[in-house]
Amino acid sequence: MEQQRRWRRLDGTRIKQSIEDEVRQVLIREFNAGIQLKVCIGTDSQVKGKETEFATVIVFIRKGKGGFMYIHNEITKQKMSIKERMLTEVAKSIEVAYALCNLFTLYNVDMEVHADINTNPNFKSNDALKEAMGYIMGMPAWMTRSDRGFAFKAKPFAFASSSCANKVVQ
Repeated sequence: MEQQRRWRRLDGTRIKQSIEDEVRQVLIREFNAGIQLKVCIGTDSQVKGKETEFATVIVFIRKGKGGFMYIHNEITKQKMSIKERMLTEVAKSIEVAYALCNLFTLYNVDMEVHADINTNPNFKSNDALKEAMGYIMGMPAWMTRSDRGFAFKAKPFAFASSSCANKVVQ
């Protein structure tokens, strides 16, 4: 993952080190405190005139003890169809998941990739569902701690993208 990406906490505090180093420190801290974690990674986007803003989040859930997240925003002027935008969201989430999956494996942390794609065929975003599922589930097992690729959730179960990332992209 690119070093120049700027990540922040929900309170706006910028992360001064790479997200990999930040996540490693989080995992060590939580592991040493005996806290079980689950991680959900998702991306949402919003078209604003000629620009599209993407927000990717890494959501840490402390089982029974709340959670916290890291946020990365990015803006592009590239014009995209809804399907292309949905698949770009998925690609951004997978890029982050791929960069961090070895750390999650090392600390035995379950990870899910969330896609802001509706499972209801009456919605336009549903056109991208089959391709997104294939993309995520098709990741090699050795990279994902699973014989089926990354764990994948779509709407209405994809809270990392449809709720968390959605809140920071508007």
